[in-house]
Amino acid sequence: MAESDPNVGAGNPAGAGGRCEAISWQELLAQDSRPAPAMLTEESYEYRGSEPLAAERYTSEAFAKLERERMWPYVWQFAAREEDIPEPGDFTVFENAGRSWLISRQDDGSVKAMHNVCLHRGRKLRTEDGAADRFVCPFHGFAWNKDGSFAGMPCSWDFKHLSADKMNLPEAEVGRWGGYIFLREERGGPSLEDYLAPLPEFFKRWRHEECATVIWVAKEVPANWKVTAEAFMEAWHTVVTHPQLLPFTGDANSAYWIYGDNVNVNHVPFGIMSPHVDPAGKTQQWIVDEFCKYNGRSADNYDPSGDPFAVTVPDGMTARAALGAAMRAGYTAQTGYDHDHATDAELLDGLVYNVFPNFAPWGGFMPNIVYRWRPGQTPDTCLMEVRILARVKQGEPMPHGVPMKLLTPEQKWTDAPELGVLGHVFEQDMDNLPYVQEGLHASKTGQVNLGDYQEIRIRQFHQTLDKYLNGTLGKTA
Repeated sequence: MAESDPNVGAGNPAGAGGRCEAISWQELLAQDSRPAPAMLTEESYEYRGSEPLAAERYTSEAFAKLERERMWPYVWQFAAREEDIPEPGDFTVFENAGRSWLISRQDDGSVKAMHNVCLHRGRKLRTEDGAADRFVCPFHGFAWNKDGSFAGMPCSWDFKHLSADKMNLPEAEVGRWGGYIFLREERGGPSLEDYLAPLPEFFKRWRHEECATVIWVAKEVPANWKVTAEAFMEAWHTVVTHPQLLPFTGDANSAYWIYGDNVNVNHVPFGIMSPHVDPAGKTQQWIVDEFCKYNGRSADNYDPSGDPFAVTVPDGMTARAALGAAMRAGYTAQTGYDHDHATDAELLDGLVYNVFPNFAPWGGFMPNIVYRWRPGQTPDTCLMEVRILARVKQGEPMPHGVPMKLLTPEQKWTDAPELGVLGHVFEQDMDNLPYVQEGLHASKTGQVNLGDYQEIRIRQFHQTLDKYLNGTLGKTA
């Protein structure tokens, strides 16, 4: 294993976001094989203070109740992908923060989101995804059409007090972008496009609407949904938690940028050695060889041919440039789309965007990871989901997305072989998260301290959450 020094950059000044002394993200992009777009080079950092967070934000049921009442109903929630429900009548069950929804494709191609609760005695209408023109309650037979309009009931003579126009299923507001389907429980507030900004403009280049879900794995995690999400908002835990990635991951070189209240990004460069690795005796070929062994997004996880893009680095070329060239040609062959304009960064790097509160799509042209975290029955658990999107080959029809594989609590992420080496990386994270949750409960100070730069995304996240809880955003208390 590569030797590492966790104190690289420790001499930088505190406050306002000190930076690692190694090559910066912008300097790295200036060396890219292709001109990088402004969205990848224009810094968007803002110092947001250095105050600690209260540990009870992660442990308190009272705090979770405030989230359910003041935040979740007023935010756009990623509910489904278009390929999950491709045909009229297809529906998927989406549940989050105490609500259950039917996301249903209509005859005209539109999508509706309706409460998945019978208005008679409260039974859930559906517990699994499927296709149906009518939703009939399995308890007493009350029925609704796929658009949520009331279709009838047995023994209607006993319900003269219930008029059909008042028996339609309550609906949520629906928004669609980039192949993603969102809902907002309470109508009003910013449009989906405004809420996501600047994501729609940035992702025009990467066209997630041309992608389909090829892998989807979920598992309950014994930690708060925020604890779990925040583990994927910074790269610098790599030095201790994921040391096998250091030979090809610029963990401390990463850029951390925020946009308004809702959007942030961590640009993590691959194909370069971490500043924590002693470079003595290490070659550019060594970087590539380590990348092909441990990078969870290499093509061997997604391409049926099994080609891992093994690369020989020519003299005078960097590992990043060699990997970029191979992937540029490989993705063009796989997808039928010309990737000649794609930067090395867009083909290699972890361009990890987050949208408040729990939606995290990766940018770039390669198979894209999409995270989602949903709160559990108590503040001490959550459901973590990992989707992998791959571009549908040009000219081929959009396939139906794969169903979600739900691992049992006893299973490990490595029990989902389709994740490849990503499963091992997630298991390394799981070695931390339950003990983070336990530690927050046991904390003597009751405080959590954040870095000014590398954890700015976490601070922005909590400041936005506070705006919902205090009524600045959403519904005024």
